Amino acid sequence: MPTLHVLSHSPFGDERLNSCLRLLGAEDAVLLCGDAVYALREGSDTQRQLQAANLAQRLFALDEDLQARAVSSELAKAVDYQAFVELSLHYDKVNSWL
Repeated sequence: MPTLHVLSHSPFGDERLNSCLRLLGAEDAVLLCGDAVYALREGSDTQRQLQAANLAQRLFALDEDLQARAVSSELAKAVDYQAFVELSLHYDKVNSWL
């Protein structure tokens, strides 16, 4: 069952991102929002983890949060809130990593 995993906490404060990446299924996607977009910072360990996870076309980040935190990345597709809603309808389940 394909799942959209939504992360909103900084990847530098706990292990949510690592746990999420370990549990990802082949059809699952990840949406980074809030402080989780810091995982995309150029040269960071978390960026390398996301690259290694081979999430091509399945890694998304809320554009508003990228802009607010001055983070840019070609690794994740930037999406707006409307696209976030569309993603949540596309996947069978949505799992928020609270």
